[in-house]
Amino acid sequence: MNVAIIGTGYVGLTSGVCLAFLGHDVWCLDTDEEKVASLQAGRLPIFEPHLEPLARLASSRLRFTSRYAGAIPEAEVVMICVGTPPGPDGAPDLSYLSAAAQQLAGHVSGRFMVIVNKSTVPIGSGNWVGALVREAAGAGGDFAVVSNPEFLREGNAVEDSLYPDRIVLGAEEPRALEVMRRLYRPVIDQSFAAPSFLPRPNAVVATPVVETDLASAELVKYAANSFLALKISYINEISRVAERVGADVAQVARGIGLDARIGSRFLNAGVGWGGSCFGKDTAALLATAAEYGLEMPIVSAARRVNDSQRGRVVEMLLEELKILKGRTITLLGASFKPETDDLRDAPSLDIAQRLISRGARVRVHDPVSIPRARREYPALGAVFNEDLTQALAGADAAVVVTEWPLYRELDWAAFAPAMRTPVVLDGRGCLDRARLEAAGCRLLVLGRTAAGMAAAAVGTRG
Repeated sequence: MNVAIIGTGYVGLTSGVCLAFLGHDVWCLDTDEEKVASLQAGRLPIFEPHLEPLARLASSRLRFTSRYAGAIPEAEVVMICVGTPPGPDGAPDLSYLSAAAQQLAGHVSGRFMVIVNKSTVPIGSGNWVGALVREAAGAGGDFAVVSNPEFLREGNAVEDSLYPDRIVLGAEEPRALEVMRRLYRPVIDQSFAAPSFLPRPNAVVATPVVETDLASAELVKYAANSFLALKISYINEISRVAERVGADVAQVARGIGLDARIGSRFLNAGVGWGGSCFGKDTAALLATAAEYGLEMPIVSAARRVNDSQRGRVVEMLLEELKILKGRTITLLGASFKPETDDLRDAPSLDIAQRLISRGARVRVHDPVSIPRARREYPALGAVFNEDLTQALAGADAAVVVTEWPLYRELDWAAFAPAMRTPVVLDGRGCLDRARLEAAGCRLLVLGRTAAGMAAAAVGTRG
């Protein structure tokens, strides 16, 4: 099939590369001509595992342009994958979506075209996009709008595209659903030859498809992300109780996660969630509910708890160091999660800002995202270090903010002597206590007191 992708961010670029790999002819369109030139030269603007080798495999069916006239006219499916950043009131800014709909409308003809909202959009956006295109295209345009929300995890986006746990399709017209089934048939049936560097998981034999109306598909995305955000905030709230009573929140999470009704995923206490989805989508859901005179106290509470976890890092450093003015604090991890260079709503940047406002000197290390951090946050006031030795030398404390494998496996015995005070705050519960203590470090962990961790270790050995 002929496919056009509008927008080459994480969702658009990953979708375009994967669809081309599956055998479709794909045009990826972006109005940023510098980015398009880079893509045409084979340079990807984002770090995402497996995306670059997959793009090489799909290169004969993958093209890039900044011109709507070059991408849209022959497309049977047009996917809108533009940004919908939050506005001041939390409601999504739909200006990019509106511009894309109006621009593509000029190329809609009498041949049936499916326009797909892949961006995370407010409920009702399918109808709104349809109206925009209809007004701009005139009576001769034959098209239908589909809501096809993405559920990609950055760092696992290619895997989630090729081996998804479900595909959600919302439409009012049967013809549109039939086109989408054809588009995704290789994924639905898992009939494609898996790439050697990302083999098909043994458990994946077919992909469930949920077909529904437009509004329900749009709400699925917000409901899913809000629920995951709730789960993380819940265990973080439990971690506060664990600290007070001397319990180990990791053991509590294991104890409740083994209940099949609850499950263990997203029960890792720490500095909280960040990234482009959870914060934006919970805010958008609250804004949508407010439009209908509804309150969502549970979702609101999840956002408050998440914000408080970032503040808890500063509180714990104050409790340990007593004074932050003039102290050097090294944050390990800049990106909001491992295996990505995405810094949107990254906890590290918020924590850095809070520490700097209290007079601390902040260094930030990350194995991937430091060049991007320097470009995008030059005014933060932090020192961005690519060299871990330089980042830790003379530090009064180190805080693990992002659970990169590098930090989990770090030889702390080699780095602790160079720190002014070898205090390590594990903001993700990912470090080995015995290894840190053997290296002479004092380990602090969100949701876990020293007594609670010691008791848990005894219980594990017993």
